[in-house]
Amino acid sequence: MGLIKRLSGSIILLAVMLLGATVYYVTRPLAIAEFPVDFSLQPGTSLTGAANQLKKAGILDDTQVFVLLGRSMKLAGQIKYGNYQLSKPVSMYDLLEIISKGRVAQGDLTIIEGWTYKQFRAALNASPKLSHDTLLLTDAEILQKIGATEKHPEGLFFPDTYNFPAGSSDLALMKRAYLTMQRHLQEHWETRDKDLPLDTPYQALILASIIEKETGKAIDRTMIASVFINRLRKGMRLQTDPTVIYGIGDKYDGNIRKRDLLSDTAYNTYTRYGLTPTPIALPGKDSLYAALHPATSSALYFVSRGDGTSQFSSSLPDHNQAVQRFQLNQK
Repeated sequence: MGLIKRLSGSIILLAVMLLGATVYYVTRPLAIAEFPVDFSLQPGTSLTGAANQLKKAGILDDTQVFVLLGRSMKLAGQIKYGNYQLSKPVSMYDLLEIISKGRVAQGDLTIIEGWTYKQFRAALNASPKLSHDTLLLTDAEILQKIGATEKHPEGLFFPDTYNFPAGSSDLALMKRAYLTMQRHLQEHWETRDKDLPLDTPYQALILASIIEKETGKAIDRTMIASVFINRLRKGMRLQTDPTVIYGIGDKYDGNIRKRDLLSDTAYNTYTRYGLTPTPIALPGKDSLYAALHPATSSALYFVSRGDGTSQFSSSLPDHNQAVQRFQLNQK
């Protein structure tokens, strides 16, 4: 009996030691040479396939133990596909938790208020964490694929910071930004002020984009909107420089000359009445709000004071005095 007890005790001790060694082995940091390290798992990847991919990426040495551990944790059928990134040391156990719960690498993209569609596309194309599925698509094809009914892409994408799993399609992000803009635009359109000279939400989007580009200080936004609304009501030309600049396009060198103001384009609001045919930039939510909830005023003119704010006037003589005071006297 004493021998049996001693043998039983030894077996238990060995089992405890073996268990302890196993726990230590699977919870100690893996020997990864350099961080961050990226790897991808394709849809349908098995536990064994994942182990082989991890070994190929230089993350895992012992695939056999990894597979046995995954099976003991009942994770064999729960491997999530996607793009992953390890930024700090992890153990086998941690790694199984990551790929079974789909803790994929994250990316983000910030779209700035006032950007043009061209600048937006450049930011998308420069993002290393996006899959660039739109590179060979025309604008018309992109609009069709994201479900847009508009014919021109300018102004359709809401400025914000978008988070996404690394490797996501840029087309999916564009659709999110488009639908977000539509939601904000509709919300403001449904609560718009009465009797505005705007017939459609798209016209409101156009006006909001002009307000976005004309606003130096947020405090002036609804007053700038008021000037444009008042001009539209009176049948006056908007006469706003940002639309002229947009019409000049890539030839714009940072200066507007008299010949630019006189040169007729579809976007020259010095030569043409009404709104431009499309937005001229991506407006933010405050500009959307201002376009549909302008300040109540009789202002028809404004000029920059030189500090980012504007001086508003209701008559041309007052405006000319403001120009003399704030611009001509500064030269």
